[in-house]
Amino acid sequence: MALAVARALHAQSLPFPSSPSPSLLPYPSSRALPTPYAPSLFSPKPAARVVGLRRHVVARPVVSDFDPSIGDILGNVSIFTAAGEPVLFKDLWDQNEGIAVVALLRHFGCFCCWELASSIKEAKERFDSAGVKLVAVGVGTPDKARILADRLPFPMDCLYADPDRKGKVFSRFEAIQKAMENYTIKATPDDLSSVLQQGGMFVFKGKQLLYARKDEATGDHAPLDDIFNACCKVPVS
Repeated sequence: MALAVARALHAQSLPFPSSPSPSLLPYPSSRALPTPYAPSLFSPKPAARVVGLRRHVVARPVVSDFDPSIGDILGNVSIFTAAGEPVLFKDLWDQNEGIAVVALLRHFGCFCCWELASSIKEAKERFDSAGVKLVAVGVGTPDKARILADRLPFPMDCLYADPDRKGKVFSRFEAIQKAMENYTIKATPDDLSSVLQQGGMFVFKGKQLLYARKDEATGDHAPLDDIFNACCKVPVS
């Protein structure tokens, strides 16, 4: 009996640890977990807002920053359907009164572009009901476009390929970061200089540019709600 009481008193005298010993943790406390969203891979602007692991850069859509004749400039650019058929930009929607959203993807192997394409696909019915044509153009060959279309999946009638970057509007020619040397995916263009292009979003009424936004960093896509609102505010002629 005395022995049991002594053991109980000894147990009560032991201090309860406030935190687990570092040696018991699965990772050393000073060890940083690797992440593909490291800030060094993106625009160095300090105004960026970080939420979780994703970097968001607030970019204001400014139509005045773009040539007002951009509809005409892009009109005669020849690209390809995902099936491999050549087509002109101006043939993708009604150039008089048609409303079109043109999403410029960086390239078909960009995982952030796959995420954007997934969001566009989910919103397609909403845009269709408003009479808005959705167009997604990515850098790469039609066979790379079909990889995205098949595996995401994504509607091929909305997907177009620009293998020669003829329709490039936003291009960023910077050195490829050493940290990205080993990154690869089957849909990535063979010409690695193509992956340096930044994406963006346009809204047209015929040839008239109503909305324009350049992606300031990889994954910095325009909110689709903003795009839809821009389409809905189009004045009736």
